[in-house]
Amino acid sequence: MKIYPPIDEMRAASRAAKLGGLRLGFVPTMGALHAGHLSLVRAAKAQCDVVAASIFVNPLQFGPNEDFAKYPRTFERDRDLLEKEGVDFLFVPSAEEMYPAGSVTYVSVEGLSKRLCGRSRPAHFRGVTTVVAKLFHIVEPDMAFFGQKDAAQVAIIRRMVRDLSFPVEIIVCPIVREPDGLAMSSRNAYLNQQERKSALGLYRSLTEVKRCFDQGEGRAAKLIEAGMRVLKEETGLRLDYLEIVDPETLEPVTEINRVVLLAVAAFAGPTRLIDNLLLGA
Repeated sequence: MKIYPPIDEMRAASRAAKLGGLRLGFVPTMGALHAGHLSLVRAAKAQCDVVAASIFVNPLQFGPNEDFAKYPRTFERDRDLLEKEGVDFLFVPSAEEMYPAGSVTYVSVEGLSKRLCGRSRPAHFRGVTTVVAKLFHIVEPDMAFFGQKDAAQVAIIRRMVRDLSFPVEIIVCPIVREPDGLAMSSRNAYLNQQERKSALGLYRSLTEVKRCFDQGEGRAAKLIEAGMRVLKEETGLRLDYLEIVDPETLEPVTEINRVVLLAVAAFAGPTRLIDNLLLGA
């Protein structure tokens, strides 16, 4: 595995691979890797000739009172995991190179970026789309791999790719869960024993909504009520949102007559967690 801190070297390696007729897959990450990230790498390996990954804790997607400073940084471990999975290129830029002094340019997907997580984290998705646009320009992948856990992010990136005519195919891979159902997340490392127990309320609420849906309930308001009952039983959670939305526009739906996204976000202690599933899929 070749490691490239400089942008020009990463770009040169990608272009050389593509000029050789190889299909390039890309897995962008912020490090602190877990089995969910590695599932993306394996999907990329299965579908592409060459795989690049990146590790960059992006300061633009953290709010002023969020966890940028304490976000887990485990580069040596992450590097070893990616090498073991057969990643060909690892891009590890510095914040100074990604955002040169005086940078004032951002990429913003209007409308979608204010929904779901965007309501409580107003600059978050602008930071995501800015860094992903830069990474796509640098790596120039044929395919980019993201996890379904970040469903709102996926919808926004897909819209950006469409609107700005990026020549990259977005591949979404299933959520990877712990044996008890908790969605894998780098932030799970923050949870103490009691918070970890409380965090399971997110998945329990989703499965209760799905149970009601499978029994024939198609009214979104009633389904959300069912999920809220579960969340209210878990005193260790502070709810941000529980919504049923269109998976492409992130707009709320009232009747489920097509595939919809059921999404939840809540705090377990100080840690904000998200989860989701598709209904009607």
